[in-house]
Amino acid sequence: MTDTLHTDELTDEALKELAGRAGRELEDASALDILKWATDTFGKRFCVTSSMEDAVVAHLASRVAPGVDVVFLDTGYHFEETIGTRDAVDAVMDVNVITLTPRRTVAEQDAEHGPKLHDRDPDLCCALRKVKPLEEGLTAYGAWATGLRRDESPTRANTPVVGWDEKRRKVKVSPIARWTQDDVDAYVAEHGVLTNPLLMDGYASVGCAPCTRRVLEGEDARAGRWAGRGKTECGLHG
Repeated sequence: MTDTLHTDELTDEALKELAGRAGRELEDASALDILKWATDTFGKRFCVTSSMEDAVVAHLASRVAPGVDVVFLDTGYHFEETIGTRDAVDAVMDVNVITLTPRRTVAEQDAEHGPKLHDRDPDLCCALRKVKPLEEGLTAYGAWATGLRRDESPTRANTPVVGWDEKRRKVKVSPIARWTQDDVDAYVAEHGVLTNPLLMDGYASVGCAPCTRRVLEGEDARAGRWAGRGKTECGLHG
């Protein structure tokens, strides 16, 4: 097992090799075992990121690393229910919630780029309010965990359980990549995990309010994100 004291001394190529090997060796491992590998390997230089759609990965990580950092991006456009979920997670779970915010408020962004940038150039809006703040917020970490699942959309079908984040030069851990929605629902029910109330109101995936709608019958889980725009990802995951 890699010494947590020395992963910060590894070169990018060594970390990339480490991630690739772990991805192969842990492909059939449980989510808890994948997270245990990550926390054993990176210690305090490992964090969980959460959109507060649910707290499944945060809950899993808290079981192997109580007090683990859970990083949340407050874009300024979230539903009230999402902020409420974050506050509830912070209050009742054994995690350390860290809220990241963009350099500019929504009002300041409107002044610079004009109002409703999300309608005119959603890629730029995501870059300013999600991608850049996350890049800055992850500086202190060598590895980060996501809640990505292969069944969510075609663009996520090949998500490794441990991989290399080329853009940020960090190890990226997706402990529930192999899970289905039924697996998530069963875990939530068994452990009483907090979920965003919007999931009970027709939303299958919860992002910023201006760019998220309820899904229709037969649509995939992410069809309600940037509907009609030909955009499927915010840029955080490729």
